Amino acid sequence: MFTEARTALLKTGGVTCVPIPAQSPNCNPHAERFMRTIRSECLDHFVIFGGRHLRFLLNEFIQHYLTDRYHQGIGSQIIRSQASPSTNGRPLGAIRCRSRLRGLLNYYCREAA
Repeated sequence: MFTEARTALLKTGGVTCVPIPAQSPNCNPHAERFMRTIRSECLDHFVIFGGRHLRFLLNEFIQHYLTDRYHQGIGSQIIRSQASPSTNGRPLGAIRCRSRLRGLLNYYCREAA
C-alpha cells in the first residue's frame, strides 16, 4: 500500500498508480511471479546493505534472467538469446560455466571450437 508521499513521488516521475483490491495476487500474476522468482532465487540469499547494493543484485539477476536462464513457460527458451556459433562439422568445444553473484547464478554453455 502506497503512502501519499510515495504516490506523489511516483507521479512526479510520470508513473500512474492503479489501485488493486487488497490481497488479490491474481490481479497481476506475471508481476507477482517475477517478484517471487527474484526473492527466492536471489534476494533471500543475501543481506542487503543499502540501495546501491540492492540495485547491483537486481541488475545482475535481471541480466541472468533475460540472457542466461531457460524459461519453461516459453518452451525452455532464453528470452534474449545470444546467437550461438555454427559448428559446420567441426568438433564441439568444451563446456564453460558463466557465474553471476559469486556463483549463486550459474549458466553453462559450450565454447565455439
